[in-house]
Amino acid sequence: MPKDHGIGASPKRREDIRFLTGAGNYTDDINIYGQTYVHFLRSDVAHGRLTSIDTSAAEGMPGVLRVFTGKDFEGVGGLPCGWQVTDKHGAPMQEPGHPVLAQGKVRHVGDPIAAVVAETAAQARDAAEAIVVEIEDLPAVIDMKKALEPDAPKVHDDLTSNLCYDWGFVEENKAAVDEAFTKAAHVTTLELVNNRLIANPMEPRVAVGDFNRATGDSTLYTTSQNPHVIRLLMGAFVLGIPENKLRVVAPDVGGGFGTKIFHYAEEAFCTFAARALQRPVKWTCSRSEAFMSDAHGRDHVTKIELALDADNNFAALRTETHANMGAYLSTFAPSVPTWLHGTLMAGNYKTPLIYVNVKAVFTNTVPVDAYRGAGRPEATYQLERVIDKAARELGVDPIALRRQNFITEFPYATPVAVEYDTGDYHATMDKLLEMIDRDGFETRAEESKKRGKLRGLGVNCYIEACGIAPSNLVGQLGARAGLYESATVRVNATGSISVMTGSHSHGQGHETAFPQVVAEMLGIDESMIEIVHGDTSNSPMGMGTYGSRSLAVGGSAMVRATEKIINKAKKIASHLLEASEADIELKDGAFTVAGTDKSVAWGDVTLAAYVPHNYPLDEIEPGLEETAFYDPSNFTYPSGAYACEVEVDPDTGRVTIESFAAADDFGNVVNPMIVTGQVHGGLAQGIGQALLEAAVYDENGQLLTGSYMDYAMPRADDLPFFAVDHSCQTPCTHNPLGVKGCGEAGAIGSPPAVVNAVVDALQRAGRDVTHIDMPLSPSRVWSAMQG
Repeated sequence: MPKDHGIGASPKRREDIRFLTGAGNYTDDINIYGQTYVHFLRSDVAHGRLTSIDTSAAEGMPGVLRVFTGKDFEGVGGLPCGWQVTDKHGAPMQEPGHPVLAQGKVRHVGDPIAAVVAETAAQARDAAEAIVVEIEDLPAVIDMKKALEPDAPKVHDDLTSNLCYDWGFVEENKAAVDEAFTKAAHVTTLELVNNRLIANPMEPRVAVGDFNRATGDSTLYTTSQNPHVIRLLMGAFVLGIPENKLRVVAPDVGGGFGTKIFHYAEEAFCTFAARALQRPVKWTCSRSEAFMSDAHGRDHVTKIELALDADNNFAALRTETHANMGAYLSTFAPSVPTWLHGTLMAGNYKTPLIYVNVKAVFTNTVPVDAYRGAGRPEATYQLERVIDKAARELGVDPIALRRQNFITEFPYATPVAVEYDTGDYHATMDKLLEMIDRDGFETRAEESKKRGKLRGLGVNCYIEACGIAPSNLVGQLGARAGLYESATVRVNATGSISVMTGSHSHGQGHETAFPQVVAEMLGIDESMIEIVHGDTSNSPMGMGTYGSRSLAVGGSAMVRATEKIINKAKKIASHLLEASEADIELKDGAFTVAGTDKSVAWGDVTLAAYVPHNYPLDEIEPGLEETAFYDPSNFTYPSGAYACEVEVDPDTGRVTIESFAAADDFGNVVNPMIVTGQVHGGLAQGIGQALLEAAVYDENGQLLTGSYMDYAMPRADDLPFFAVDHSCQTPCTHNPLGVKGCGEAGAIGSPPAVVNAVVDALQRAGRDVTHIDMPLSPSRVWSAMQG
């Protein structure tokens, strides 16, 4: 029977009660006495020189307290980049400054030029419209390849070119890879685009800065996935505020998808302005503002080549990618197309030789950074599309070609510097085939044909790396922060528990899943455990939530802290029971002397810790609270196999997804219901990328998809009901929970499955179509069918 509590059970999410009843506490719900409001005047041109900014009219308008421009921030640090990439020649990347407000030039539409602080939001907005800005228009560079031409306009005048870095990985493999291609029996080549995306979480970004004159303390309330990281970056590198004088609070956060990882100018501004005015300063982002100020995702252009021998074994792989950085380097942007992408190019396959080249390019567009999956979707899309194309060129079954080249022995060291500890790719493929009734596809295709539709089936596999670590390794790769996680387990006198964690929740169900872990270890009811997160003043230094790290890293820190609690509690219990500590067992919330009926309840032990009347004070101190920091020794490697069936209308090009199945290996699963929900959400976002979403700029750098009128988000009627399975479990070998992470899988594995299915439908109908770039809009599909 299914478990009803602890690890492996599916209790309903406790946090949903407040979310569904309107009782959540989001950043925009926070209002402080004496609060003021800020409105940012943003550039309406992509590239230009600021020749003058006249704020005099705005300063005299009702309610206006102050107008800030770039001059006010000349002694303030710029927004820092958290990862330095070294290029293939050993030189560090070009790293331009990123001012809080534009200084000298504007570099993308949406670049903040000035900020008006007023008594009301309407007054701030009206005054911002009265600012007169003169901008000398400069040619904008939007296309990445054109940006690298010798005579291209430079986004940053102080750089030698628009090339951030030219990265080669693994550089010593290059000659052997090139030789393998000259000897290959077959080479498949594919050029493709990984379309630019806008995250669009349910809750737009908000920042509220506050300053306490009595203590000199600054507080920032913000929509962040990692408040401790924001405190570190903003305090140390931008505003120069000691960490003990800076508090960052991220309350309930309505979705992040990566775009709320980064430190943004608005956060620094509100904190700075609150100190300058000695009044709270609040900014709430509008949805249209978010389109041109939130970091975008993806935006890669790639040529990938796969070499096979005469027996169809993968012999070598090489790629050339142009990756858009946008106008500035966002917090973790340089790592996404390199260490989060190149290291996953082996996929599920035992390809012996791999070489990846990435040219990161500055353009006059919004900065690009991590978006759900971050590098892993880009790698999977390239690899799974070129394998499917190779199978068609060779006339072999695409599943059989994948199976032939699967990695089967673990641990497995890939040629791109990572080692997979566990996996079973045949098992997930077997499970997928059980789910999709492949033998019945032809019958379904005939039924579609009778209705004038084309039917296709797309299959692919994926692997991802989660819980990015260890810190000493990523430090060598350019990370400017550690990637550990922390937890403090505080046991109260009556036995209830508060767990303070550096992991932050923005929809993952932490308040439900984390107590399942601790309750399982202690044998107590989950209702006795509360999770505390999101406030740097009451949680230990942690790195936050991203990259499917919450349970693998944050949960492991909780395990380690709880183990310390158990060890100390056993010492107390042994004293109370007058028995050897080695004989004490903890089970079902009671400490027992092995082989006897002598026991003491959990609550009696915790009470003794705080009311030490009968207590070994000469051996241990009172209290029951422990902290642990956990730094993993390796990534975790979730994997899976996905299948998509589509119908294509040949008259319009419209694609309808008829069914979608996902078989995943997430290692051990703590809460199956939450995992299923995470996969559903990821699939919806991946299908959105495949069929609907794209951020598009014109040649002048104007964002043509600047609202929901032009940017197509997936809706319920765009999606089928998903078939999801995660019963194939090969536990991770290097974290105490054996978990691997599930939050990004759906977004990684679904885009190639959809594109493979559409190409399959067209080829079955005799159309000579080998590839269509995402999104597969009706016009693109229809145009491809016309040849």
